[in-house]
Amino acid sequence: MQIGANSLLQEMQTLSGEIKPNGLTSGITQQVANTSGSDFGQLLSQAVGSVNSLQANSSSMQTRLDMGDTRVTLSDTVIAREKASVAFEATVQVRNKLVEAYKEIMSMPV
Repeated sequence: MQIGANSLLQEMQTLSGEIKPNGLTSGITQQVANTSGSDFGQLLSQAVGSVNSLQANSSSMQTRLDMGDTRVTLSDTVIAREKASVAFEATVQVRNKLVEAYKEIMSMPV
């Protein structure tokens, strides 16, 4: 299966119009849209940093909820945890695709 960077970006932009903007989807799609000429490593680093910040936020909200902070609700905590979980799963899938592509390239005859 061939996936081009431009077709993937167009697909993401199309899907971003169908998704209601929130902290997770709008932030990641803006990062992808703004990095048209930047390095792939930098893009990957930004994406991992975004996932890390979502997980840190989720952990912080969980701790605050456990400590009895009245400003944090259970629903907000669950939503933050699910955002972090979805972002992490997407990162794992991207990693799996990259490893698969690398193996395929390395197995090509020269």
